[in-house]
Amino acid sequence: MALKLTIAKKMLLGYLSMSLLTIAVGAYALYGLYQQNQITKFIVNDNFPMIDRSKDLVSTLVAQERSEKKFLVSKDPDFVALFQARGQDFKKLLAHLQKQAPREKRRKLKRIGSLHANYEAHFLQQVPQVLKEGPLDPSLLSQHEGTQRLKRLIEVIKGLERSSYQALDVGMVELRRKGERAAALTLILGILSLLIGIVLAVAITLSISSSIKELKRATQHIAEGDFDYNLRVKAKDEVGELAHAFRLMAQRLKKLEEINLDASPLTRLPGNLVIQRRLEELLKGGKEFALCHSDLDNFKAYADRYGYAWASEVIKETARILESSVKELGQGWDLVGHIGGDDFVIIMTDPSRIDAICSRIVQEFDRIIPSFYSLQDVTRGYIEGHDRRGMEQRFPLMSISLAVVTVEGGKFHSPLEVSEACAELKEYAKSLPGSNYVKDIKQAMASIARTT
Repeated sequence: MALKLTIAKKMLLGYLSMSLLTIAVGAYALYGLYQQNQITKFIVNDNFPMIDRSKDLVSTLVAQERSEKKFLVSKDPDFVALFQARGQDFKKLLAHLQKQAPREKRRKLKRIGSLHANYEAHFLQQVPQVLKEGPLDPSLLSQHEGTQRLKRLIEVIKGLERSSYQALDVGMVELRRKGERAAALTLILGILSLLIGIVLAVAITLSISSSIKELKRATQHIAEGDFDYNLRVKAKDEVGELAHAFRLMAQRLKKLEEINLDASPLTRLPGNLVIQRRLEELLKGGKEFALCHSDLDNFKAYADRYGYAWASEVIKETARILESSVKELGQGWDLVGHIGGDDFVIIMTDPSRIDAICSRIVQEFDRIIPSFYSLQDVTRGYIEGHDRRGMEQRFPLMSISLAVVTVEGGKFHSPLEVSEACAELKEYAKSLPGSNYVKDIKQAMASIARTT
């Protein structure tokens, strides 16, 4: 007996078709969103930590190498203990990274641990010989076996970092492909829903389709380097979570790209571009802050006397002193930048802390800098060299000069004005003997008046 299709049954079949199409659209869209969300989480939770930890490993190795070189030159046993402490820091970072790393990268991390163990063992084997035979000539440090081992170790870590960047690129391509496929099929199902006149299904499909299209556009923009693209998704569901993950990913990618492009290759500190942007943001927001410009006195004479390698070590040590002082006494939004050469910049969002930070920098610099000179030069208190006119002259041990300008109440209107004021103040600070810091033009002018 044939089934009689009444109006109610036809409507029921129509609603059933609408429901099936709606379920099909929603199920595939959610599945596509789930896949994209999983890829995004993989990028945020796996690749970014691997890149960040790789940089931390290299920084720790550089610090450990610095202790090794200081011991080889000074024969001071304290540097052996410092070398071992840095080694423990490296092992802790590596162990933490091994817990989080994917299985395919654990073999390379294990190799890094083995190379680091060999590097430490080689150094510790040399300790008795150095203590017995005497310190190594600084000019031979670059040819030292430990230096070569360290270079190989750093290259392996850099390879791990590069592979993480490659995995990041692959993830971005896959994310874009998934978005395109999900958008295409969702659009087809939406058209079918429209043809059978199911307004509700069309509305739901268009809503999901528009979100996926927006995510697709965002993926394309991010893949092309447009990290400031405004992702217009305000949903509070999985689409909203994915959009939030996209925004976080874009911010992290932008930050990493800016740091990699602008950072000093010697100190890994932000350069002129990041410094300029931070000053512009603070001035535009009308916020009170302090700009500190540091410079090393008699640095050129030191570089001429001791050579490029030791001069680079002085710059790196200065960067470490500035970073540690700001980290200990400053706030999270403070910035330490490297303009170039021996010039550094500190931007403090809380000017009330700048005096304590400058005092600590001066004390720490004066305490450490004699270790970069020979005992004979430290005893004499100067080195002999030639000035810019070729005249023989005595140069005191290096000192650090800090010039601080406080920005408040619309005193300055552009980063150039702040920098010029700071440069003017720095010239006065450099005219004073020894390490010192000078704060604001009025203070400097008052000091000049008192001395005259």
